[in-house]
Amino acid sequence: MILYIKYMVSLRCKMVVKEELKNLGLHYVVVDLGMIEILEDLSLSQFNELKLNLATSGLELLDDKRAILIEKIKSVIVEMVHYTEEVPKTNYSNYISEKLHLDYNYLSSIFSEVKGITIQQFIIIHKIERVKELLLYDELNLTEISQILDYSSVAHLSNQFKKITGLTPSYFKKMKLKRTQNLENIN
Repeated sequence: MILYIKYMVSLRCKMVVKEELKNLGLHYVVVDLGMIEILEDLSLSQFNELKLNLATSGLELLDDKRAILIEKIKSVIVEMVHYTEEVPKTNYSNYISEKLHLDYNYLSSIFSEVKGITIQQFIIIHKIERVKELLLYDELNLTEISQILDYSSVAHLSNQFKKITGLTPSYFKKMKLKRTQNLENIN
């Protein structure tokens, strides 16, 4: 049986889900971002108990087909941007469509209708979050970051970053340094 979970976007979330399944005596085949596959069929009471237990951790067990599809789209994007070494060089629409085995226009239409933003806007938001994360790690320069995230240039990355955050990447990085220095000066 396959179940879909909203807000399941990190390894910590996967650990929480595995623990809840174990507590209920359920055996999983796969626990992935936004999705779990268990061996057993759930009774209504087990489903409701799992839903309630997950809710206490900020996760939501889904039962609406449109909500499930939206979570699938979001999971593909989060995995693509945050958990791969490099963003795929293929067209995002093709990548998402291939991963979900559905027509991109259909996916895009439902996503925009439900979320109020386009899939492309959602991807950009997540790419900028990834840029912020990589800037804070301070291991890569902007050129390397732009290549990893498949930006056409550093200028393109910088323009999107400023549009989303209101800051330039270099100013964002300087703010991190100032925060670190301020924390070091606290006695």
